[in-house]
Amino acid sequence: MPTTTYHGSCHCGAVRYEADIDLAAGTSKCNCSICSKARHWGTSVKPEAFRLLSGEDALRDYQFNSRSMHHLFCGSCGMRPFGRGDIPELGGAFVSINLACLDDLDPAVLAESPVTYCNGRDNDWWHAPKEVRHL
Repeated sequence: MPTTTYHGSCHCGAVRYEADIDLAAGTSKCNCSICSKARHWGTSVKPEAFRLLSGEDALRDYQFNSRSMHHLFCGSCGMRPFGRGDIPELGGAFVSINLACLDDLDPAVLAESPVTYCNGRDNDWWHAPKEVRHL
């Protein structure tokens, strides 16, 4: 799959963005406490491949644990359309895109995208968790 520009938003539409994403490069599902509770299915792009179109003032920031990730959410509807992080072991700065918030992503394309399972619960990012069916 080639890189495609997708458009995303929160539920109420206050936060809107576009991102250049190559879904063939992979998506991820994580079992850490926040991702598993939110059922987050995402992919990451470099900051230069992401453009916030509107809603910076609507975003709220939640951080926990290592504070290396900004779990951003809309202060109006509560959706988490994307987040920002900087983790040197994972290649430095990135934007984590919530694939469920992409408005123009064909579900058939998403279903064909490879998935990597991350063991964030045990801070073991290099190995998949033993159980992934619930993710």
